[in-house]
Amino acid sequence: MKKLIASILFLSAISFYTNAQEIKYTKGKNAWNADSLGNQRALVSFVGIGKVAKVIIPWRRSDPNPEQKSIIVQDAKTGKKITHILPLSIERERGVICFEPESGQGNYYIYYQPYKNEGRSNYPKGVYPKQEKLINWISNKEANSTAQNAKALEIQSIDAFNSVYPMEVIATADEVTKLKAKNLEPAYLVFPESRNYPIIVRNDIPQRWVLKGNQKTFTDKALRGENFSFQLGIFALKDLQNVKLKFSDLKDKAGNRISSKLISCLNTDGTAYDGNALSKEVNVPQNQVQALWNLLTIPTTAKAGKYTGTVIISAANAPSQTIQLNITVDAQLAKENGINEPWKQTRLTWLNSTLAQKNTVIAPYTPLQIVGNAISLLGRKIELDKNGFPKQIQTFFSPEMTEITATPNNLLYENIHFHFVRKADGKNIKMSDSGVEFTKKEAGTVQWKAKSSNDSLQVDVVGSLEFDGFLAYTVKVTALKDVALKDVTMHIPFNKTAATYMMGLGQKGGLRPEQVDWKWDVTNKNQDGTWLGNVNAGLQYSLRDESYIRPLNTNFYLQKPLLLPKSWGNENKGGISVGIKGSSMLANNYTGEHQMKKGDVLYYNFNLLITPFHTINTDFQWENRFYHKYSCIDSIKATGASVVNIHHATPINPWINYPFIEHAKMKKYIDEAHAKGLKVKIYNTVRELSNRAYETFPMRSLGHEIYSTGKGGGFSWLQEHVKDDYIAAWFVPEIKDAAIVNSGMSRWHNYYVEGMNWLTKNVGIDGIYLDDVAFDRITMKRVKRVLTQNGHPGIIDLHSANQYNKADGFNNSANLYMEHFPYLNRLWFGEYFDYEKNKPDFYLTEVSGIPFGLMGEML
Repeated sequence: MKKLIASILFLSAISFYTNAQEIKYTKGKNAWNADSLGNQRALVSFVGIGKVAKVIIPWRRSDPNPEQKSIIVQDAKTGKKITHILPLSIERERGVICFEPESGQGNYYIYYQPYKNEGRSNYPKGVYPKQEKLINWISNKEANSTAQNAKALEIQSIDAFNSVYPMEVIATADEVTKLKAKNLEPAYLVFPESRNYPIIVRNDIPQRWVLKGNQKTFTDKALRGENFSFQLGIFALKDLQNVKLKFSDLKDKAGNRISSKLISCLNTDGTAYDGNALSKEVNVPQNQVQALWNLLTIPTTAKAGKYTGTVIISAANAPSQTIQLNITVDAQLAKENGINEPWKQTRLTWLNSTLAQKNTVIAPYTPLQIVGNAISLLGRKIELDKNGFPKQIQTFFSPEMTEITATPNNLLYENIHFHFVRKADGKNIKMSDSGVEFTKKEAGTVQWKAKSSNDSLQVDVVGSLEFDGFLAYTVKVTALKDVALKDVTMHIPFNKTAATYMMGLGQKGGLRPEQVDWKWDVTNKNQDGTWLGNVNAGLQYSLRDESYIRPLNTNFYLQKPLLLPKSWGNENKGGISVGIKGSSMLANNYTGEHQMKKGDVLYYNFNLLITPFHTINTDFQWENRFYHKYSCIDSIKATGASVVNIHHATPINPWINYPFIEHAKMKKYIDEAHAKGLKVKIYNTVRELSNRAYETFPMRSLGHEIYSTGKGGGFSWLQEHVKDDYIAAWFVPEIKDAAIVNSGMSRWHNYYVEGMNWLTKNVGIDGIYLDDVAFDRITMKRVKRVLTQNGHPGIIDLHSANQYNKADGFNNSANLYMEHFPYLNRLWFGEYFDYEKNKPDFYLTEVSGIPFGLMGEML
């Protein structure tokens, strides 16, 4: 009896597998015009007789609302569109369609996701038309009574990149119900999955998992030294909270081990862009799939053999489950840890990189020097007061910006200081200062702390200065008892001659107005500070709190704006006034009334940048000529150019901000350029990322860490595969490169640094052309370090379209990107800048770069 039952179950499984796999998934080799017919079609064979063909297509679609999308039927023999069609039933699992087979028996194509592009060519809106009005050629009753007389042979995608097989071919509702019934786990099912098949769909499980069943083991192969990875697909049967993984050591029969310390889950643990440890909580909503990507570094010293171990999956509100891991390590040693094969997800380890994080001094800057409470750096000097704030800031640059002199330019009329004003009597609360204590003295960073207090408040100050002139202040104010404050102000009293020009706070760059009064409006304006200065002495400052998150920029500010600082913003009661007060030019940063209870804490953090950063390099400016077009090297050399900028959407750098796919062609081009005395820089920035990135879906599994949340839309590929919760960015119609907006500060910056390092070492790039950026100075320093390693030139140019507009939050490009200026070689600020209607002072401050030690071009 047991043998009979086993045989029946076996035959049932074979029958199920055969039926489920009876339709093939193939690539269409670009055999049709996808922009009018769509990216997917079914190949149907009509074997009946008569004027009505009826087919059931088990297309298992993951796209939402298929019933709202039109159907196009085409005669494969003539290429003619069939006008007599009747879609009887269009559902996600299958479609039932009748049509008139005009050429009789034979093949027909049914296109089921036709779209058209509307909107701008570089920002398309893919629209899926509804079914056009049908010709009344057959009644529903007649169609329903017609037996199926055509068969779906294949599901064809326009090309391999648009294929839905196998991870977007969904399981049917009946299959999912049966799968749940076969498994005892009440909270979630676990599906181990190969790195070769990234999990894509969140709201469905793939048919592939139904065929495999709920597995308790994962088996795969890896090379010695390889950056190996694998997935665990968690299908939540109820809401899961705080999902975690715990790995054991991997052991072979001989007792050799691969330590569990070499295994990690990318979704729960890692290293942030700033080098700090990162821990994330993973929650999985009911009926959704969460991919957990796991990284395993196989030691180069590992012995070949089969290693086994376990991974325990746990959730705060569900029982744990255990998956056995079987990894066979091959004797072959992986080349470059396998990163030469990125389609195997071997570069996911780059997301946790700490490369170039150590704050070593970058040329032309010099090590910081401390004498008493004074700190000297290239062309500048800061003297600290006993409260930890600057007593004086000096620069030593000549008015021509071509040399460093012995004559100081004093920025401050008096020290930078805070006022805490009591509401009761309107008087300033006096405090005693503890003095400055240096806590770090390194060539690249000096750090100190100070404390001021009285019986009502305690102010803990932590300050740091870096070799490029960046000062960061954390100002923690703690209420020692209930206190009502009329105002909290920070005064920056400038010498009048050191504040001739101004940029920021809603002011275009130029001569400083007599008076500026500004209020916070983070919903609409990317403004939190200003630059005030002269050609050879200036100061940029920005106001923040402990919850600061870098906003989006370049067309997307309104979709992820600044967060209003609780301290400085104070429910929009705060602001900044700039104007002459007595003998100084005062920047008064105020908050309005605060009510602080005993134990309350507010952070009045701020950053300073002392400008200029270095002298202008006139030799570099006059000796180099840039060529902004991909062309043959000989023709470029004939123009007298010395540096070639290779933009994206070119044969050797086609995919925006992902220059790794055509790297062999790029290297060949650069080698020829170097042989003929030219340098080559490439377009590569962080702001948006091509959908061609091999890591797109592993990074999508990280939630909003790397890709920004948004309303979706855009080009058809994004809608059909990424589906929702993203912002569609730049699109190149000629090659159908569709980018997605990055979220801001994330581990993608670690990958970016590693990528620059790899391109410098393996491809020989001489630098990069940045087209706006969405990272901060930490990443910029790391990039400069890897680009200039071992004598490489490491040329970095920054282009920016004028950010002073509604979509960008009315910021000034120079103000927005000033933190990057210390590491740039030149500016390309021309796009949308109006040279005719603006005056020379605007050109000086916003375009030329001279007050910051740079020179610029119009682009």
